[in-house]
Amino acid sequence: MDSDKNQTPDVEVVAESKTDSEAFTKVKSKKTQKRKREQDGVDMDTEDVVAIKRPQFPPISADKLRGPDEMRKIPVPGHRYTPLKENWLKIFTPIVENLHLQVRFNLKTRSVEIKTCKETQDISALTKAADFVRAFILGFQVEDAMALIRLDELFLETFDVTDVKPLKGDHLSRAIGRIAGKGGKTKFTIENVTKTRIVLADTKIHILGSFQNIKMARTAICNLILGSPPSKVYGNIRVVASRTAERF
Repeated sequence: MDSDKNQTPDVEVVAESKTDSEAFTKVKSKKTQKRKREQDGVDMDTEDVVAIKRPQFPPISADKLRGPDEMRKIPVPGHRYTPLKENWLKIFTPIVENLHLQVRFNLKTRSVEIKTCKETQDISALTKAADFVRAFILGFQVEDAMALIRLDELFLETFDVTDVKPLKGDHLSRAIGRIAGKGGKTKFTIENVTKTRIVLADTKIHILGSFQNIKMARTAICNLILGSPPSKVYGNIRVVASRTAERF
């Protein structure tokens, strides 16, 4: 009898626990709800992206693309007047006949003015002509500067000797002498190996060539400024030049 009395409360407790569990409903955690929302949002975004199509515009005519006439002015320093006057016909001819631009020398502003006109077809013609005239004024030969008109992958780079190393007095002149070499031998060697053209104008150095070749010439000149002997610089240039030749 005692055993039956002891079992009845346990049965009642189990029944109560069952009713309590049925009364409480399981609530989903906020993290799972947030993940579902993010996934739904991603699905909706992807559907929107797929639905949008690229706009197709008709090609623009050359007249509309050209727009109003543009003009560039290239200032000419006093020491380049005589060379400009002597070579004016060589400069004038390719700009007018090949690039179909208008060019003149303004005596008041002392600058070469280049302007587009109705006959100008190429958009980049004005930039090419400005680079061509600028290269000649910096000191390059007309034949070398003409390559800027004929080829697209040629650039001009200018830097100062003091940008590499702050030198003064005799140290600066010796650095410039190392770059030039005896009778210009070092400069010509760097030009021939790197296939560039170099102009030394006081402390300014101007380099004309392709991007990779300018980089090689600039590295060689910087090493000379920093004090490396020319023989070591020659060897380094030849090694780099041979590697680039093998690549291409």
